[in-house]
Amino acid sequence: MWICPVCQREFSINNQVHSCRERDLADFLQGKSTHTIELFDHLITEYLQIAPIKVYPTKSMIALGARVNFAYVTQLGKNFIDVVFPFNEIHDDNLCFTKIKTVPGTNDHNHHFRMYFKDDINDEVKKYMKMAYERGK
Repeated sequence: MWICPVCQREFSINNQVHSCRERDLADFLQGKSTHTIELFDHLITEYLQIAPIKVYPTKSMIALGARVNFAYVTQLGKNFIDVVFPFNEIHDDNLCFTKIKTVPGTNDHNHHFRMYFKDDINDEVKKYMKMAYERGK
């Protein structure tokens, strides 16, 4: 485990390329609706019931990680949040992903989930949340 001497973030790879730009979670949540903040809090609470996770605000998104990052909150909308789960395989037999896009030049397939209500995190979504966590631990 390597810890960046500037930002104190832990990485599994020595000298991992990353942005040390100081970014606070409050920066992302500032000006967002109460509903959107509650959705984000609910996502984190649900993940904490699966396992201990870390929340990393980055330059353009919020990464969720264990040993490596395994999910990304890419947008905090007026009444929704977008979450991306990268997997090595395509999981197209589901009702929860709005789109699945292959990352060019990699074996990663980004599975996009849009959450409008707390109840959107159902058993199917929890299954994929667990799968993503397992990939990241």
